[in-house]
Amino acid sequence: MRTSLDNTLHEGAILVADSHYAPWRTPFFDFLSALDSGEIQTPQLILMGDNFDLLFGPVTQTLSLNRSAIDLLNRLSLKIPIIYLEGNHDFQLSTLFPHIQVIERAHQPLVLHHNGSRIALLHGDIEVPWGYTIYTAFIRNRILLYGLNFLNETFSGFIINALSKKMQQKNHCHKIDNFEAITKRHSKAAWIKGCDRIIEGHYHQNRHFSDLPFGYDNLGAFACNERIYRVKSSQNQSALEEVIFHKEPQ
Repeated sequence: MRTSLDNTLHEGAILVADSHYAPWRTPFFDFLSALDSGEIQTPQLILMGDNFDLLFGPVTQTLSLNRSAIDLLNRLSLKIPIIYLEGNHDFQLSTLFPHIQVIERAHQPLVLHHNGSRIALLHGDIEVPWGYTIYTAFIRNRILLYGLNFLNETFSGFIINALSKKMQQKNHCHKIDNFEAITKRHSKAAWIKGCDRIIEGHYHQNRHFSDLPFGYDNLGAFACNERIYRVKSSQNQSALEEVIFHKEPQ
């Protein structure tokens, strides 16, 4: 049974964005295993979206592709509180993770409190052109996904196999020119009022700005360099400590 949401961003919490876990890209599974074993400890885990390359709740092939990581996350959720902000590669997840606080795109940003500050957390695909908004609402439609699943199962997985092949060729370490212009879109959003800081993923840039009306952090993609971020305050100011995760050789 899912517990009520804790609206605190805890000291020592770990944030992970854009892991893009897949059978061919497994460092995220190694990271979760380190949490499960106690090698890495945290009072709170926040997954910032796109932690799976392809995971759509009603599409059964995406569940079988990711079964090991899904089961590990569910086991881990019985040990530590986990918040999962759905991304544009992983959605319709609430039935898959009964003990994880799953935050759909429509309910982002999630505002948590830390050291007297209001921190807005979101995957990052919210303040976007209207065309993308229509597209992303379309692909998240549960009825459409059941139809996609039927076609995919009927034709031996051709849809998910094609998407998987495309995702294997994607570069997660690209640089976006004039990225500051993207961050300034948030300044016009109604939800930003009263927020002291924005933390988001999606863009994979690992960029931080303090010259906006709010603090801003775009987290680097775990899929690119295995970065994780730990909440570590400094002089009563919220801060993120960047840590590179590497699996220890056996």
